[in-house]
Formats: sequence, structure tokens, C-alpha cells
Amino acid sequence: MNSKDRIDNLVIIQESSNGQFKMFLKRFFKHKGAIFGLIIISLFIFMAILAPLLAPYQYDAPNINSILEAPSLSHLFGTDEFGRDILSRILHGSQISLTVALIAVVFSLLIGTILGAIAGYYGGKIDFIISSITDIAYSFPTTLLAIAFIAVLGPGLESVIIAISLASWAGYSRVVRGQFIALKNREFVDAAKVLGYSDFRIMFGHILPNALAPIIVMATLELPKAIVIEASLSFLGLGTQPPLPSWGVILDSGKGLIGQAPWISFFPGLMILLVVLGFNLFGDALRDVFDPTS
Repeated sequence: MNSKDRIDNLVIIQESSNGQFKMFLKRFFKHKGAIFGLIIISLFIFMAILAPLLAPYQYDAPNINSILEAPSLSHLFGTDEFGRDILSRILHGSQISLTVALIAVVFSLLIGTILGAIAGYYGGKIDFIISSITDIAYSFPTTLLAIAFIAVLGPGLESVIIAISLASWAGYSRVVRGQFIALKNREFVDAAKVLGYSDFRIMFGHILPNALAPIIVMATLELPKAIVIEASLSFLGLGTQPPLPSWGVILDSGKGLIGQAPWISFFPGLMILLVVLGFNLFGDALRDVFDPTS
């Protein structure tokens, strides 16, 4: 093949990739819930990044003159039992939720992908051992397993991230294993073996890129799950510790005042509901777009 033919092939591949990307965007934005979910996620990320600029007050600054003040123009979401502004605490709490969710999902994704790839590619006894461990981990509810890890690690933000990561990898492992079993006997894998490529290069340079679609969808759907788990652990006093304004911490502070000051629990609960809804709509849209039968 001369240089002109190679250039022509590269142009064809690039045009094909551009066409697939345009088709992906077209199908995505035709999905009914895609735009709504994307707007919610964008607002959540915007709120988390710019929380110090958007917050009207310091999140940890008490004010004895504004204790349990109902929502008003001066405090849009009201104040808590220490006179702290709920809106400011929710804005800063979004940073904690986003940070914990992203780091935990990345760590659990790495663990699950590596183990699932090894199990699916090599098979045999290795697959049996890894799959058995995965099935055991997958059989426990994620929140319950995270609580067990917190009991060992102790409460705290770092412990929450580690606990969620160790409790959430099994789902990724099963998905990646299934993709590797389906792809490892394809022609491009055989060609890579003939060329003498290492197993590592074949697994993560050739098979994994062709298995990314379901992994991306799962990671998107796991993000709101991580946010809910972090809020649940903080609500139980096992996660983020006061005075850090986690949404779960704010919910916990308002549970005893639900009759007197319902806004303390209402607004962080509403934020959790909206974020989970946004990520689920976005993940469902991705799943429909990546599904060739839809």
C-alpha cells in the first residue's frame, strides 16, 4: 500500500468516525429525557464548582439572630438550629457529593475493569476465582457493605470514598467480564496475537475500547448511587462529619426539627432527588443511544 492509499484510508476512517459521532448526537438529543437530564447535571456541576462564589453566606458561620428562620428573601432556603444559611450549606455540600461520587466511581471502575478483564480474557481457574469473589461481593447490598467497611475504617470523608469504592466494583467486573468473553475470540484479537502483542496490550488496547459503551452507561448510573450512599452514611453519622455541610449531614440535623423547621430537611432532600433523576435520565438516554437494537 502506497502513501496515497494510506492517506485515503485515514480520511475514510475519520469521515466514518465523524459520521458516527453526529449520529450519536442526533439520537441522543432526540431522547425525551436526555436534554432534561443533561440540564440538571450541568446545573449540579456548575453549582459545585462555583459554590464559594454562589453561596450568599459562609456555610459554617452561626448567627444567633437567625436561628430556625423560615425561607425568606434574606435566606432563600431558611436557616438551621445554629442560624446557618441552608442554601450556602447545600451549595458547598454539592462539592462534597460530586467529589465523593466521582472519586468513588473512578476507583470502583478501575478495580472492576481490571478484575473483569482478567477473568474474561484468561478464563479457566482465574475466571472461577475472580467470578466467585465478584458474586459474593455482588450478593451484598452496596450500602450495607459500605457500612461494614466504615466500621473498620472509621467515619470520615476519605473512609466514605474507600468504602463506596470497595462496595461498588462487583457490578463493573461482571459487565467487563461479559464483554471480554464476547470479544476475545474476534478477528481483530486473533490478528493482534499473530503480530505478537502482549496480553496487556490486547486486553486494554484492543478489547477494552470495544467494550466501553456498557461501561460508560453503568458508570453514569452509578454516580447518583454513590451520591445517595454518601448521603445515607452521613445521615447515619458514619460519613462526612460536621461542620462539613454534606447533604446527608444537613438531613440529619433537620430530622429532629421536621415539625418545627421542615425546610432544613426538605431542600437537601430535594437536591438529592433532582440529581438522582438527572443522572438516571442521562444514563437511560446513553443506554438507548448505544443500544443498536433501539
